[in-house]
Amino acid sequence: MMFADRDYERKPILQHKVDSPVVTVQNWAERGYSVVNVQCKDRTKLLFDVVCTLTDMQYVMFHATINTAGDKAYLEFYIRHTDGSPISSEPERHCLIQCLQAAVERRTSEGVWLELCTSDRQGLLADVTRTFRENGLNVTRAEISTTKDTTLNVFYVTDAIGNVADPKIIEAVRQKIGLGNLKVKKLSLQYHEKAEREEQAVGVGGAVLLSLGSIVRRNLYNLGLIKSYS
Repeated sequence: MMFADRDYERKPILQHKVDSPVVTVQNWAERGYSVVNVQCKDRTKLLFDVVCTLTDMQYVMFHATINTAGDKAYLEFYIRHTDGSPISSEPERHCLIQCLQAAVERRTSEGVWLELCTSDRQGLLADVTRTFRENGLNVTRAEISTTKDTTLNVFYVTDAIGNVADPKIIEAVRQKIGLGNLKVKKLSLQYHEKAEREEQAVGVGGAVLLSLGSIVRRNLYNLGLIKSYS
């Protein structure tokens, strides 16, 4: 399940992301337990993912405190092994931190949301992901669903270093895979926040200047890259 996925072993693209979860583990051997603290951006199913990871790793939780403030979440767990002992080594502590960081980031929806709906065939997923890779796109999250002969796949993609993907590249990938098959459902929250900041009018001597962000955004709508398909 959460632990078995072993995505905690994969090296992250960005080593110093501002919103990266902060996980600390303090070992209180004399008291017979360890204290785990998680500070991160709040989201749906956050508690579920963290608790499932601790359970999968065979830890017993006997006390927990959960707080949220704005869009931030603060979680504290008192844990021990099933035999009643606390965390016993530095490698184990480091592994737990990695696993919890992966659990927090696992459902994070960063990037452009693409939906692939087409007839299923052998090698389809490999061909699609190869096209992404050849065009410098990185898949941060994917959801795969197949019903009879039809497949519905959802991908969240960024550029190779984790930034918002270039709309021209997205359009080129859609051309290769098929405009009717691969559709843009939604742009990333980071893109919208950036666009909104740039869209604010700047007054100079009583004149209001139209920002570059609004022009780009309007052009994306004209190209169909921000259109919502339902």
